[in-house]
Amino acid sequence: MPAKRLAGLSASVFTEMDNLKKTLEQEGKSLINLSIGSPDRAPAEELRQILSQAVLEETQYGYTLTRGTGEFRQACARWYQERFEVSLDPDSEVLPLMGSQDGLAHIFLAYINPGDLAFIPDPGYPIYSAGLLLAGGEKVPLPLEEKNNYLPDLQAINPELARRAKLMFLNYPNNPTAAVAPLSFFEDVVEFAKTYDLLICHDAAYSELAFEGYRPVSFLQARGAKDVGIEFHSVSKTYNLAGVRLGFAVGKAEVIGTLSQLKSNIDYGVFGPILRMGAAALSLPQSSIDENRRAYQRRRDLLVEGCARAGWKMPLPQGSMFIWAQVPTKQDSRSFARELAREAGVIVVPGVAFGDYGEGYVRIAMVQDEGVLKEAVRRIQDYLQGRLIQS
Repeated sequence: MPAKRLAGLSASVFTEMDNLKKTLEQEGKSLINLSIGSPDRAPAEELRQILSQAVLEETQYGYTLTRGTGEFRQACARWYQERFEVSLDPDSEVLPLMGSQDGLAHIFLAYINPGDLAFIPDPGYPIYSAGLLLAGGEKVPLPLEEKNNYLPDLQAINPELARRAKLMFLNYPNNPTAAVAPLSFFEDVVEFAKTYDLLICHDAAYSELAFEGYRPVSFLQARGAKDVGIEFHSVSKTYNLAGVRLGFAVGKAEVIGTLSQLKSNIDYGVFGPILRMGAAALSLPQSSIDENRRAYQRRRDLLVEGCARAGWKMPLPQGSMFIWAQVPTKQDSRSFARELAREAGVIVVPGVAFGDYGEGYVRIAMVQDEGVLKEAVRRIQDYLQGRLIQS
């Protein structure tokens, strides 16, 4: 029999939507999948060339140390200095990861004992809850509500729970809500963490995917942040490298060292050619990232403006590859998403999949080219028009 801890990992809503997708495909339904946040654009040719050349080298096929290469760690530190004006020691404050999710999951095993409490955003990226569950910890939901711009209300947190908790996860630009956080919020978080002796873990996977000139800040820019926490980055979203599995964690040296110790007992490091390509990616000119931003902004505008013409009002997100939209019909999020899939052939994620506070919303991923998105908009318009006629 499987371990009991796995019982809580059945993400029922995601499983339900995946099963519906398979059923509709078997029925011959034409589907447009806007559910999974996986970049569909190709990485820069320069990066593909670097990777292809590196894999031909005979010396690249031994084990890599968990801490990776000095070249990659130094590239991460330089990038942080140039992008955020945050100084990092590449030897003690930077750790390569097999994709940021590697670190997001394992940080719980490094710090959470059975029964320990952790603050987890609700709605939030599912790995936060899953990682906590596997470590035997107990979740304290951190409500993200529209009235607070999807920032947690630190003043509303029960002080007794704060004293008992060991860890708080945050994520801005946010998945699923696409919300962003100002530096002043992170400064408040640092003070909160110092008051209650909390470890702060900030998932910054979408820091380089923002629009109209907006530049998301790093948690580590807040004064004293390196005393209380770490930040996770992914090269997937910035450089369209999701499949190569490369990310990194930066921040408090003690925490980076503990995470490295855990990982060294579980696996080895990232494949050498991928680290070389990652170092090159972090050194690319800003123009390559700008084009990625422009592409997603065009997609965002196409979806939001097209749905607005059908009466479905959505906010214009400042960052991430997602749109977080209220359900436009008198249905719960699961029912609406199922009906949209069956009737329009457009797959989105019900907000309740990300937590109780996600009910009433759906997450739309901007992960198809503009031609496909135009067809998705047309289908949504026809679907919503049909519902209005019926009512």
